[in-house]
Amino acid sequence: MSLILTFLGENSVARTKIAIAAAKSLASQGKRVLLAGLAEPILPILLDQPLAPDPQEIAPNLAVVQFQTSVLLERNWEEVKKLEAQYLKTPIIKDVYGQELVVLPGMDHALALNAIREYDASGKYDAIVYNGTGDSFTLRMLGMPESLSWYVRRFRQLIVNSDLGRSIAESPLIQPLISSFFNFNWTADNFAQPTNQINNFLDKGKAALADPQRVAAFLVTTGDPLEVASIRYLWGGAQQVGLTVGGVIQIASQPHTNLSAEFTPLSVNFVPDLESGNWQPLIDAMPNFVEQALQAPTPITIDVHNLQVRLFLPGFDKKQVKLTQYGPEVTVEAGDQRRNVFLPPALSGKPITGAKFQNNYLIISF
Repeated sequence: MSLILTFLGENSVARTKIAIAAAKSLASQGKRVLLAGLAEPILPILLDQPLAPDPQEIAPNLAVVQFQTSVLLERNWEEVKKLEAQYLKTPIIKDVYGQELVVLPGMDHALALNAIREYDASGKYDAIVYNGTGDSFTLRMLGMPESLSWYVRRFRQLIVNSDLGRSIAESPLIQPLISSFFNFNWTADNFAQPTNQINNFLDKGKAALADPQRVAAFLVTTGDPLEVASIRYLWGGAQQVGLTVGGVIQIASQPHTNLSAEFTPLSVNFVPDLESGNWQPLIDAMPNFVEQALQAPTPITIDVHNLQVRLFLPGFDKKQVKLTQYGPEVTVEAGDQRRNVFLPPALSGKPITGAKFQNNYLIISF
């Protein structure tokens, strides 16, 4: 399994420089590194070479891939057809080809996340450095396992509790009718099979995101006040999706702006800007990513003994947060991000008795 590292910040040039330097630094340490970027021009310009939709080695231990959504869609469409053939006796979409499809909004991020998952599972890389959009879209992408698992849980429970679900499970008549009309062998057991597979897949994604040794982000800025305000907002949003933010990387400017007070307790790392194509000073200034990520605040802590859930939410106050409780889950809305906290059995069913902000933490009591 790989370390998956990404960077957040509105300045795409600064962010891409840091991503490249981080990849080069990790590769120089002997780690097998994949630098992955979206189909935009900054990455190939800074690397001074064209990139392809498949990994290509550009230096010892360092490969680069540029995600092209149309290529990823076509490759994944074949997997969709295999699944359809598995569950339908007469597949409907077998003659539809990936290159014929229009990419829906948000699908590019879902396809990129799946590509990262596949490269991670391949065992070929010790570290994957993802140079995405670095904004709320990247956060939503990394938060997909959590948000999708909520929909899967709700949808499955809806079917099971519905008249249709009970009829499928209990009636000797409904099952043959469904099989005859839809060529679909739909029973309670084989409905559970694909949803169990999906939940297993999503649980692995959530576990990886919750482990700072597996997935971490760093904030990138030049020190411009607007950039600082933007990455503070992204910092809070990252906590909502359960993403550990390990620190701040500031590309040095004259004079230096001291950001320590803005980002306590994170470390603020000053690094030089890239000059005349000489990457070495920037590479040498890269922080120890895993060490800083392990020292960063945990996005969520569930304290069963004290009947509390503690969420680290920098940049927000109580007025900006909305709590909703439904059965064993608590939904926390802050900014434009939503997090569903699945409570352990010891807290499940207990009503929320209070919530307060303390030192950037939202503390929910039961």
